[in-house]
Amino acid sequence: MKEIIQSTPAERHNDQDFANRRLIRPALNHSNHTAPSHGVSAPAGRERSERSNGARKTAPPDQTNAENFYYQKQMQSKTPMVIVLSDGEEIHGIIEWYDKTCIKVSRNGSPNLMIYKPSIKYLYKEGEGKK
Repeated sequence: MKEIIQSTPAERHNDQDFANRRLIRPALNHSNHTAPSHGVSAPAGRERSERSNGARKTAPPDQTNAENFYYQKQMQSKTPMVIVLSDGEEIHGIIEWYDKTCIKVSRNGSPNLMIYKPSIKYLYKEGEGKK
């Protein structure tokens, strides 16, 4: 079963054979080089490419957009809302428009209002009010 492989000793190689060799250096900026794993899983997706060049993990987003989704839902369904301001004043109406800093409330029989968000204490649906 053993096969005999003919090999020439290292001393017999000609120096000219080694003179024609080129040194090939791999580019280190490619992510195709993987480190040996020792029970640790590699980061997935975008994080892998960011960490391979020494960059930090990206920070989480500043906002979750939950507030925007809530305003969108109330605007589309035209839900009557009660907006309680910091001074205790209650404004009844429908949210018609919103921005990063303010909301526009449409009221029946009264002029529309633009309310700055920092002045809002809380808001709720008119049917779920205080009892």
